Amino acid sequence: MMGILYLVLLGLIALDVPDSLLDAFKNISDSLSSSKQNVETGIDQTLNIFAQTKLKTQNVRAQPIYDDAEKAKKLADDLNNYVEGIKKKMIDETGGFDDAINDYKGRGDLDVSVRMMINEDKYATELHKKIDDTRNGLLALVAKRNPKDTIGMELPLQAIAPIKKAGFPSKDWENANFGEGIPMAAAITQLTKIQADTKNAEDAVVKKILGKMDEAVVTLDQFRAVAVPNGNYILAGQQYSAQIYLSAYDSKANPTITIDGSNIPTANGIGTYTVTAGGEGMHTWTGQLSVKSIDGPPKTYTVTGQYLVAKPSAVVSPDKMNVLYIGVPNPLSVSAPGVPAASVKATMSGGSLIGTGTHYTATVHELGTAKVTVYGEKGMILGTSEFRVKRIPDPKAEFAGKSGGSTGAANIRAQDRLFAILENFEFDAKFSVTRFTLFVIKPRQDALIYSTSGNELNASMRQAISTVTPGTTVVFKDIVAVGPDGAQRGLDPIVLTAN
Repeated sequence: MMGILYLVLLGLIALDVPDSLLDAFKNISDSLSSSKQNVETGIDQTLNIFAQTKLKTQNVRAQPIYDDAEKAKKLADDLNNYVEGIKKKMIDETGGFDDAINDYKGRGDLDVSVRMMINEDKYATELHKKIDDTRNGLLALVAKRNPKDTIGMELPLQAIAPIKKAGFPSKDWENANFGEGIPMAAAITQLTKIQADTKNAEDAVVKKILGKMDEAVVTLDQFRAVAVPNGNYILAGQQYSAQIYLSAYDSKANPTITIDGSNIPTANGIGTYTVTAGGEGMHTWTGQLSVKSIDGPPKTYTVTGQYLVAKPSAVVSPDKMNVLYIGVPNPLSVSAPGVPAASVKATMSGGSLIGTGTHYTATVHELGTAKVTVYGEKGMILGTSEFRVKRIPDPKAEFAGKSGGSTGAANIRAQDRLFAILENFEFDAKFSVTRFTLFVIKPRQDALIYSTSGNELNASMRQAISTVTPGTTVVFKDIVAVGPDGAQRGLDPIVLTAN
């Protein structure tokens, strides 16, 4: 009996978090750190410009506004420093940094997160409180002069429990992000995300507070929703973001706008800048906008913009992921700027395409690569894109809502089948368990071993499961499931301890 259990557990010891997943966490964490640094630099520049201009020329009015912005910065810095301390302790306790792999030595450690954050130090509970306090403090600074200013203001900094999934136990925010089974690399990435969210929240609040300086200096009678993107040309793989806000202006007093020395026509308080695109590349323009003030001389503001001029080109991108999967329809969007949709056609090697214009569905059958070629008017090739063809990832076997660990004896006795669950996959791909072997191991008794086809327990298995009591070990091995591609998948064993 013990020999069988030893063999089962020995096989499980070899299982570990794959290096590819740990590498992905490292890449995400590095990207978040870079983004956080960029935002922090922008905040410092914004405060410095305000201090060098408004604070000097309009000190009486500007000083209270500047002080509130500094308070917002301190709130964010305090939370950021607290999180940095948790990260440092977690890194130190897992061996520090490994130059050989350019990552943390303990990145695959599955114990340190739940131990530090949940069980022993309980940092997650305190962190949750600090996030709430920081968020509320930032919003209070915004609402200080006008409570309505917080309406519609969404701050990314928040600690909310994930939505409960059917068939799975609910988790609070602490356990969902730092609980059992979370590797150290994932915990560090989540902590870095909290720091990035803190800086983004600080950035939004500081800009909102400093924006009070320019209120009520002109008569505002018209409002318009404005979206300012971070760029007018986004490459595949880059993030697109835009600041969206409500802009107010005086429709009865046209501003004076000059760009590159030329006056821009205005009507109803709005100026329109029109230019014919020239050579390829990034073009930047700068101008001055002057408006009449009700309490002094005209106010002049600098306005800048950029636009990218490029030749017509074609882009093919999968609607859901950057690979094509065997066994499921893969939707593709084809775009060719400057070419009418009716003139765009696409062909595929290594698979087949169905569709016209800008929307296609790709079907692939073999591992490797597939190539999509886009044609425009008169058969001109606009572009070619190559995609990797992969199998659908293996699902995870579950019994009683768990893939391992401990659960109540009553919960085990109440179950009658196994499930193959495919987590975090964008496509609607279903797997069915086709066979498995069951071990029921009680202390000081020989193991009961049964095999069956399908995903349901047979009569003998149900009888054995009905006898499960605390201390019993239930093992499912030799689990085979079949998905949309028809291939049989051997799944990882399930070891459950009844309590």
